[in-house]
Amino acid sequence: MDFEDIDTIAVLGAGNMGHGIAEVAALAGYEVRMRDINDEFVQDGYDNIEWSLNKLAEKDQLSQEDADAALDRVTPLVDVEEAVGDADVVIEAVPEKMEIKKDVYQEVVEYAPTEAIFATNTSSLSITELSEVTDRPEQFCGMHFFNPPVRMALVEVISGAHTSEETLDAIEQLAEAFDKSPVRVRKDSPGFIVNRILVPLMNEACWLVHDDEATIAEVDATTKFAIGLPMGALELSDQVGNDVGLHVLEYLHEVLGDAYTPCPLLEQKVEEEKLGKKSGEGFYDYEDGGVEIPRDAARDDIETRLLALLANEVGKLVENDVAPVSDIDEAVMLGGGWPDGPAKMTDTAGLETLVETLDELHDETDDPRFEASEGLRNAAEAGGFYGSDDEEAAATYDTINVETLDGHVGHIELDRPHRMNTVSTEMLDELGDAIDQLSEDDDVRAVLVTGAGDKAFSAGADVVSAASNANPLDGIELSKAGQETFGKFEECPMPVVAGIDGYTLGGGMEMATAADLRVASERSTFGQPEHNLGLLPGWGGTQRLANIVGEGRAKEIIFTADHFDAAEMADYGFVNDVVGNDELFDEALALAEKLAAGPPIAQDFTKRAMHAGRDDEDAGLAVESQAFGHLFGTEDLMEGITAFSADRDPEFEGK
Repeated sequence: MDFEDIDTIAVLGAGNMGHGIAEVAALAGYEVRMRDINDEFVQDGYDNIEWSLNKLAEKDQLSQEDADAALDRVTPLVDVEEAVGDADVVIEAVPEKMEIKKDVYQEVVEYAPTEAIFATNTSSLSITELSEVTDRPEQFCGMHFFNPPVRMALVEVISGAHTSEETLDAIEQLAEAFDKSPVRVRKDSPGFIVNRILVPLMNEACWLVHDDEATIAEVDATTKFAIGLPMGALELSDQVGNDVGLHVLEYLHEVLGDAYTPCPLLEQKVEEEKLGKKSGEGFYDYEDGGVEIPRDAARDDIETRLLALLANEVGKLVENDVAPVSDIDEAVMLGGGWPDGPAKMTDTAGLETLVETLDELHDETDDPRFEASEGLRNAAEAGGFYGSDDEEAAATYDTINVETLDGHVGHIELDRPHRMNTVSTEMLDELGDAIDQLSEDDDVRAVLVTGAGDKAFSAGADVVSAASNANPLDGIELSKAGQETFGKFEECPMPVVAGIDGYTLGGGMEMATAADLRVASERSTFGQPEHNLGLLPGWGGTQRLANIVGEGRAKEIIFTADHFDAAEMADYGFVNDVVGNDELFDEALALAEKLAAGPPIAQDFTKRAMHAGRDDEDAGLAVESQAFGHLFGTEDLMEGITAFSADRDPEFEGK
């Protein structure tokens, strides 16, 4: 089956994952047959799709007409033959039990067309074993979505021992058509990529508490605030479901051995039905205060131990050819929301130190959890998963790409598509350095800034991770860092063009504001949503935006925190030109080339003269920094972040 021939998709299972996958497929324009074992289950799934589509329409993420059209493409069914009889792809999302899945495929294979592709949404079970139940193992692969499928970008595309390259290519292209980011898992290995990283991490966190080597607070403070992950390890276990984590561990233990022995504390939680957030209690009591992680409880020894376990899992995946290092990092960033991948994190920590940590723990305990893999040892000897220091020095940047194009144009591409090109402190540093380098390059006479992918120019600052362990002074420094970097855009002696495609929000919009000219695609969306978080634009937005659109419009944009489309922003004078979605890069580059052909000295002095004629911007920026820092210490900021993470409206109290 070629990708171009795929029109109809059967989704087996109408539960959380099943109806989510069906919705994604329908939104992508495919005819969907959603099947479950009885009318009640399948109707519940259909109702959930309808609710979700209407919610997207309410939030202006699609029109009501498109929402209705997507729902019309979903047919709820109970009869298997009717569901799969004309399907080009069958995506199975039934409960995570091998025997249940095998029973499903034994029935499905009777009715599905001979050319149909079978894709299982399993999170850890053997693709090869499942494929051998069918008469077409070469047309069978894994297609692992993450929950909720509508919002999560990652899809692991997993090869079984018999899977053909044509099948994998077709499913990867299908995932891209679903507006997802596929990552190829090259070998059928338990847990694939993301669960092989996350589940052992959560298990080790349990062992630390079980063995009285650390408290829950110390483990989660270390994971969240020292390592910098979105959640504490035990908080994540509660979020995923302690029973789900245990089930994956039991399978890893069965197939891979004692290095994956489930912690008795985790087993106890499941036996006591303390499954986490969904049951009201797990490692935290969600009916009596919920999650409270003290920022000052992190410990260096816990950080080193957990990073060593992470590095070891990466080493095992690389050693067994499950995936290359870059794909492992991409998958975990997409699937886990991590700011960096585990390979990069552990490279930064120093693999030699992490190997020594594992060896010491293994000598003390003789526990196979701490036996360092050959993949990790080899990477340590090579100077890191990404190579030696010399190789790192030869690289350019981690969060941006910089090149010189024909026509004397320096091109900066924001390269964090897995995070909607959000601006981290690392990106700020790299942007500042790139602008400095391009400004000094005699072969560059204009700068073009774009974002990787077609979803976002930049969806803003990485505020959640930046604020999670911050105080007002940290906020002031972060504000000043952004002001300094974006100030370099303004002070750059040559014209700077922002080529905007997709979401341009918060700090991303402030970056675009610091450019001289802006070209946007028709689908682009703009906004300064900081007030929704209890913040204010802290990277020059309170000053520069008014210089472009006037104080009244600037206050409207900032105070309402609304989203504005490209046409509106062109009417406001913010966007210089709106072009077709497929024409954005070419049109923005053409403008940059035209400016690069202009008189460099005159352009430099023109910018200086214009900026010198403004009011006292430095005073405004100083006030902005102090305000931004003050807001970093407020309860309203944490309420805004919590509400954002929970997809609800914030309830600010002015505290």
